[in-house]
Amino acid sequence: MSVLQVTDLHVSVETEQGTKQILKGVDLTLPQGQIHAIMGPNGSGKSTLAYTLAGHPKYHVESGSITLDGADVLAMTVDERARAGLFLAMQYPVEIPGVRMADFLRTAKTALDPEHEAPKLRPWLKEVGETMKLLRMDKSFGERNVNEGFSGGEKKRHEILQLELLKPKFAILDETDSGLDVDALKIVSEGVNRAKEANDLGVLLITHYTRILRYIKPDFVHVFVDGRVAEEGGPELADRLENEGYDRFLPDASATEPVSVA
Repeated sequence: MSVLQVTDLHVSVETEQGTKQILKGVDLTLPQGQIHAIMGPNGSGKSTLAYTLAGHPKYHVESGSITLDGADVLAMTVDERARAGLFLAMQYPVEIPGVRMADFLRTAKTALDPEHEAPKLRPWLKEVGETMKLLRMDKSFGERNVNEGFSGGEKKRHEILQLELLKPKFAILDETDSGLDVDALKIVSEGVNRAKEANDLGVLLITHYTRILRYIKPDFVHVFVDGRVAEEGGPELADRLENEGYDRFLPDASATEPVSVA
């Protein structure tokens, strides 16, 4: 069983006001096959953790480590992290004009193959078509440019389509539920659950709200406050947050400066 391990991670970012430390000693262990929810107020560092795991150059790791089955993730390039089994579903998926979605998906699948062999066309097209049908995506989407002109919900379904087809070991879902209506939320959640069951997927689910946790059941919940894990627990912790909010973690909320990057 694979394990993604984060140890005493400190991360900063450059702002107009100078260097701003965002993560201040994060410890997290995510075994393959488990779902861990990361919750917390705005600016607490949730998205910073996601993009640091993926290798975004904006975020500077000051100290600490990230390992995947003992291998140093921080020494890997972005594409090496993807080939090692890390997948990031972005909060705001980008548009790629001029690149057909069908070509993008097959190229990504080819890049993940150890021999860089493209998947056999007929079974690949069948798998893509069946997965798109489950995600309520019309087959015409394959001919459209990646995310270009897609609604917010369509972009999120495309992220989960990639997740199901590329079959990573670990998925980092950065506020995948944001901007989704009830029907789209259920469809996206079903896709995540299918990927977990089919591939023993480990999931790091970053969210502000508990509504997605009604469909994607977490094994553990971690509360981020001011760049640290302030509390950990089981699914019942999410229910408590729904009822009480984050005020108990912020005893002097009026003195807390908002953080614009995270």
